Amino acid sequence: MILALQALPLVLLLVLLGTGRAGPVGACLVALAAAVPAAAVSLAGGVGALPEMLVREVLRGAWLALQPVAVVAGGLLFHAAVSAGQEDAAPRPATAAAVFAVTLPLGAFLESVTGFAIGAVFALTALRAMGIGGAVAVALALQALVLVPWGGLGPGTALGAALVGQPAQGIAMVTAWPSAAWIILLGPLIWSLTARAGIPVPGREKAAQMAMLATIAALLLLGNRVLPFEVVGVVATGPVLAWALRRADPPRDLRAAFAAAAPYLLLTACLLLARLWREAPGLRPFVELPGMPITHVAVVLWLVAGLLLLRRADGAARAASALRRAARPALAMLLYVVLGRILAGGGVAAGLATAAVAALGPLAPYAVPPLGLLAGMVTGSNVGANAALTPLQAQIGVASGLPPLLAPGVHNFTGAAGAGMSVGVTAMTCALLGDGTRQAQVWRLLLPSMAMVLVLGWATIALLR
Repeated sequence: MILALQALPLVLLLVLLGTGRAGPVGACLVALAAAVPAAAVSLAGGVGALPEMLVREVLRGAWLALQPVAVVAGGLLFHAAVSAGQEDAAPRPATAAAVFAVTLPLGAFLESVTGFAIGAVFALTALRAMGIGGAVAVALALQALVLVPWGGLGPGTALGAALVGQPAQGIAMVTAWPSAAWIILLGPLIWSLTARAGIPVPGREKAAQMAMLATIAALLLLGNRVLPFEVVGVVATGPVLAWALRRADPPRDLRAAFAAAAPYLLLTACLLLARLWREAPGLRPFVELPGMPITHVAVVLWLVAGLLLLRRADGAARAASALRRAARPALAMLLYVVLGRILAGGGVAAGLATAAVAALGPLAPYAVPPLGLLAGMVTGSNVGANAALTPLQAQIGVASGLPPLLAPGVHNFTGAAGAGMSVGVTAMTCALLGDGTRQAQVWRLLLPSMAMVLVLGWATIALLR
């Protein structure tokens, strides 16, 4: 009976989201209602300790949610400041090099800066302009979301780390290993999808694309060792993007090309410079939780976006539109994080982890990848997947004797990968395409990618445990 009560919040969340019976806000509210009795039967102090725990965890959850909310809103503001006309810019005729350039390097770069699946939107727009449609176009566009743990400058990764009290840089490093392998293994899938679109990929082009994928993977691993994890997605994809675009469509005007890249270069430089200021003042209402210094990635993002918007005649209107778009995701993030805090602080996650380890024995750690993929597929975001299940996954790792960073890092990888192929994101891209393509058609094409995610998650646990 107790185990059923403990599992009910997550079951309700996943079922409501997976079946489409409720959106993120409604599903989270239902899960939160179920989390209260689950915590009541799990707390060491019993029902009497429940009110104090709820107040404590709601306040801490609200503080933790503020940071990813601020990053996502800042990403939308930045996108509003730099996107004028880019979505409608017509690329050159379709070639294998052009298809590759606008999907993974360009899409992943934009996603690393802005998040919110904007990289896939840009990629899909470019593919449509090339005359590519149907499920193949959506599947190709979703390759833009292979760096979701670093997308939008990494709010989901930071949140997952904060929820389990581990360094975000360490979790990002664990996540980088299977992510790097996945990026390289995606080469044949991208070629297959490109061929399905009627554009064969010659052997020489495959070699060039594989070299670019290997470069992204290498920069991802190196960057997480020597740079703040927030900027690693930008740094890993930026040089390869320039390489890919030059091969696909050599710029006729270098000055114009530099002007288009200038906002991204400015943002990257400001983020790196901000990290040089150690012990910067800021807000820290809870000693045990991460603070928000004035050099926080969200603060830098808002300042840079604000300066760019001030240069535009319609900057105020663009900013207002971006913030309106951020309102509903912000509420969903808040509810996700509060749910995660109650499940962890109320002892629910620990109870479920203990039961899972008792039932699965030595195989318990290998439940982490499928649970992570499922969480990402259902919640549709790295923030949502981490808020919902990172405390549980971390507890499974602890109970199984894994290194403390391993289970959260693998969950961060599989949850983020699932988010990029999720119910919500796939539905959105199919709707943007507007040609009647259905999600099931897209997922059939992406089955090899989903299988790779699971295998790489299992391999990471086996090799690093």
